[in-house]
Amino acid sequence: MIDKSKKYGIVGLARSGIASAYKLKELGVIPFLSELSPAQEIPAAEKLEKDFPCEFGGHTKKLLECDCLIVSPGIPLNTFILQKAKEKNIELISEIELGYRIKARDSKIIAVTGSNGKSTTVSLIHHILTGLGKNSLLAGNIGDALCGYDIEKPGIDYIVLEISSFQLDLIDSFKPDVAVLLNITPDHIDRYHSFEDYALSKVNIFKNQETTDTAVLFWDSPEVRHFTRDIKAKKLYFSLSPNEKAFAYLANNYIQLGAETKVPLSYLEIKGPHNYANAMSAMLAVYALLPEPAKIAEAVTGFKSLPHRLEYVDTVKGVSFYNDSKATNTDAVRSALHSFDKPIRIIMGGSDKGENYNVLTADLQKKVKKAYLTGETLKKMCQTFSGKIPLECIPDLELAIKKAFSDSSAGDIIVLSPACASFDRFKNYEERGNFFKEIVARIGKENEKK
Repeated sequence: MIDKSKKYGIVGLARSGIASAYKLKELGVIPFLSELSPAQEIPAAEKLEKDFPCEFGGHTKKLLECDCLIVSPGIPLNTFILQKAKEKNIELISEIELGYRIKARDSKIIAVTGSNGKSTTVSLIHHILTGLGKNSLLAGNIGDALCGYDIEKPGIDYIVLEISSFQLDLIDSFKPDVAVLLNITPDHIDRYHSFEDYALSKVNIFKNQETTDTAVLFWDSPEVRHFTRDIKAKKLYFSLSPNEKAFAYLANNYIQLGAETKVPLSYLEIKGPHNYANAMSAMLAVYALLPEPAKIAEAVTGFKSLPHRLEYVDTVKGVSFYNDSKATNTDAVRSALHSFDKPIRIIMGGSDKGENYNVLTADLQKKVKKAYLTGETLKKMCQTFSGKIPLECIPDLELAIKKAFSDSSAGDIIVLSPACASFDRFKNYEERGNFFKEIVARIGKENEKK
């Protein structure tokens, strides 16, 4: 519930900040809005200024007059104004925490976090629940913000949330009925002091769970097992090999779900071991609340890969193109490499998040015909891989794509899998992926009559 006697502030006016502002207004509270960027860079600025007291172009001491600040996930917690708010004991929460406080009590929450695979997993959970005839809402870091929906009204059976570490940093009472931790690998090291800090942020998802709640965990990850050893929730494990500790595991050509149910891999239209892990976690998340494995197995069918996640784009003159722009860290690239049964041509590079790219060397040596390096990380990647794998360093992404194609012959596979964020040139990984698809379409047209 919302305490209407308190004064609320919104820090950051991206998707979740705007959703929080209008949800509070619906509930009878007018928050103060603060945005670092100038008004002309915020598409909704004019309307927001009509509906709320606002400031643009910087965060001022007006925020320190609030009792509670809802902080957008893109804002680092060491920002000066947030440090001052902490000193004054002003409550800092995420939009996810706000949503949890106001949601109807009859809605069950399934929340998913991890370094990679979150969007695919929550989408598959939603797909299964919908296939089982349940009223399921998909929100969080995917689609619309949680507070953009009528979550305070009864009747939503399940709320399925994709949650980032940034959102988990500022939860207080948030408690999912089922919490899924897919994996923990180095990511966002530019934002956290250490890998352990990042991992502990992920594990926040379990901090309020009780023994009546469920944690779905990847047995094969020593990091997952280590950081979740003391959680209270009941543990359901999944594994990529037969394992007596795992309730779901991968066998030769099927997934074993529980003691009796086999789910043929042919039911799944997503490829690669990482996606089989995602599928197992999704099925276990649903099983924890609806223990009907045979029905869950049937409901898995028909789910297709999401855009920008090993998305097949086109085949031109026998050369196949895949868009894996969502692979913004090294572990995601490793998953892509192991999803193909023959060597590929890979395009890598973008804005740096502080990772050690050398961890990919052994996999690239086994799985890559040639690497095409580009973007802001060009120099760093070239230094890392020079002399170890065939490569070309091409600053311009379009030229890198075209060079990969000109080097190819029929049967080759070209994959954009950057291992980096996109902010050196693009607004987000979606824009980068769409650019890749535009260039592939152009290549296709140029080669139609050849």
